[in-house]
Amino acid sequence: LGLETFHMTQQAADQCAVLAMNQGLYNGFLAAGAITALVTRSALLRRFTLACVIVAGIYGSASLGSKDIVILQAGPALLALIVSELALRRARA
Repeated sequence: LGLETFHMTQQAADQCAVLAMNQGLYNGFLAAGAITALVTRSALLRRFTLACVIVAGIYGSASLGSKDIVILQAGPALLALIVSELALRRARA
């Protein structure tokens, strides 16, 4: 099913397996950072984690030449960063 979904041969999938595992680990760390920031209410960790997602989206978009990546990955992170910063400033006022 996965091979059909991504239009890959078994040989291509075998070659990409390590990259896919690395990407999964990376995404897991970003999720752990985001969850930890929410649980601990750490503004610094929240900013850092969202900034990492934004940078990854920009890099992915530039390296693959696709504007969709920056919109789909960095866009929501940037929106979350802006909204959470505005909420934090409002709470302090």
